[in-house]
Amino acid sequence: MDLFPDYEIETKGPPPPLADRMRPESWGMFTGQEHLIGDGLPLRELVDSSSQLSFILWGPPGTGKTTLARISARLTESEFHEISAVNAGVADIRKVIDSARRVWKSKGKRTVLFIDEIHRFSKSQQDAVLPHIENGTVRLIGSTTENPSFEVIPALRSRCQTFRLESLGREQVKAILMRALSDPERGLAKSTLQITDDAMDLIVSHSNGDARRALNVLEATHDVAVNRTDKKIGVETVEGIIQKAATLYDKKGTEHYDHASAFQKSLRGSDADAAIYWLAKMIAGGEDPRFIVRRLLVTAAEDVGNADPQAFILVQAVANAVEKLGFPEARIPLAQAVIYVAQAPKDNSAIVAIDDALYDVERKGLSFPVPVHLKDTHYKDAKSEYGFGVDYKYSHDDPSGKQEFLPQPLQGREYVPKHKDSQS
Repeated sequence: MDLFPDYEIETKGPPPPLADRMRPESWGMFTGQEHLIGDGLPLRELVDSSSQLSFILWGPPGTGKTTLARISARLTESEFHEISAVNAGVADIRKVIDSARRVWKSKGKRTVLFIDEIHRFSKSQQDAVLPHIENGTVRLIGSTTENPSFEVIPALRSRCQTFRLESLGREQVKAILMRALSDPERGLAKSTLQITDDAMDLIVSHSNGDARRALNVLEATHDVAVNRTDKKIGVETVEGIIQKAATLYDKKGTEHYDHASAFQKSLRGSDADAAIYWLAKMIAGGEDPRFIVRRLLVTAAEDVGNADPQAFILVQAVANAVEKLGFPEARIPLAQAVIYVAQAPKDNSAIVAIDDALYDVERKGLSFPVPVHLKDTHYKDAKSEYGFGVDYKYSHDDPSGKQEFLPQPLQGREYVPKHKDSQS
């Protein structure tokens, strides 16, 4: 099973998409991820040493996960089997295992099993791979856009090294596009396509660090222009193809939590501009407005707190408005609340106080009975028979009276600062 066919001699169908044709086949052709594949760096060393250690590639789409898996198999002279967790199952894994055993017996070659989107495999499907990694039948390379700590079972993670890929920078994406335009064999150099600098910049911006997306748009512009007399591609053509800039946001995965984190931290840091930007990304990504409101409510209580209690009341009103309005109108009260919460004075004494008290009770074991003078006295015999509440001083009658409300071992313990002169 040859999974590295030469594009030039492929005759069984139309040529593959530009993004697949331009896929790098060596370290020298690869762009980006220098923190992993530079000389002497972890992933490069792992592959160059022909190590049989399995690994997981975690990163955004279009950053080179599949390409790195194929380069790894090529450089270690291994058979390469690629399956997608979207439509594959345990039966497909068994077929690869059977093939790996035959190949080792007949050729003495090892096999790489590449599972794309491994996070989509169920626990039982991931379990099915384990024994074959342990006995060396296959070397696993998994790719995922989701955090493996959440989506890959611990037993599998413990047998794999995880490498984090980063989104490509603008210059890196542009270099990949220029290579495609100048390559006469696999790219578009044989065409007379001319693309303006502004149009190229728009493709780069639209890609959001995803090389595959950028190459797909470039190929589409080529296809649009191929029958034109004027082969010059401008911004208008690219805009017509893109229609709407893609948003790097997955409301069900890691990006969901990363954006929520950036949003809440911007609110806490009183950066209204940043908070509005993250709000815009969440809205554009299709985030549930109720989730956004919950983040606002938490921040209003946790970070604004009693420095401005009105913030919490405002967000509650906005929550009601969002339910009634829906998008797109809901964006306006959401923005109003975001700006208010971001610009409000900050006081985190509420969360600090309750967490300190919970720590004492739950972690330090400082769980004491209620002092006798504070116990309930509403029932008969509470005072006369048991002495409950006898020494309690009614605070309204004796506001200056000194009495303790904490259990005796905790007397003097301060959870709430008596005076808060500076913001947290």
